[in-house]
Amino acid sequence: MSNATLKFQDLLPISSDLLIRLLSENNINFDLYSHTPLFSVKETKEQQNSIFPTNNNAVHIKNFYLRDKKKNNFLFTCEQDKNVDLKFLKELINSDRLSFGSPERLYQNLGVFPGAVSPFCMLNGKKNKVQFFCDCNLKQFKYMYLHPFVNDRTICLDINDLEKFLKNHNIKINWIKL
Repeated sequence: MSNATLKFQDLLPISSDLLIRLLSENNINFDLYSHTPLFSVKETKEQQNSIFPTNNNAVHIKNFYLRDKKKNNFLFTCEQDKNVDLKFLKELINSDRLSFGSPERLYQNLGVFPGAVSPFCMLNGKKNKVQFFCDCNLKQFKYMYLHPFVNDRTICLDINDLEKFLKNHNIKINWIKL
């Protein structure tokens, strides 16, 4: 069993329940779905039609926690089916070689376990100087599905509301063309 599930939310710096409360306090409308743990894009794609309503104006995402040779940390968010070339990405953000951060660094810098990474992790990441990038292609959608710090829950919310919520918490989204 993974620590990325609701059962282990008390091990996180910000629990899933607290995040949901923060969204409500910030007047952010969202739908919350509880489901079996989803650890990867592949698992999500296999189950998403039975869990989530079909909505052509909503996007499922994938997230990359990366680190460069200078020990700078990055979170990248894009569509779940997007192919990402790390060599191109490093040039795009003017960095050096990028590699995936370890589970320990993921927890230390974003306050989450593998399988539950999402833009919400920047609530922890901002304190650790993690830079946040989103593919500008996400803007073609109205809604986004994302994990609220655990992978057995998913939130669907308006992308503009996500941006507003993050901005209210002093988190900047760097929009890039992947």
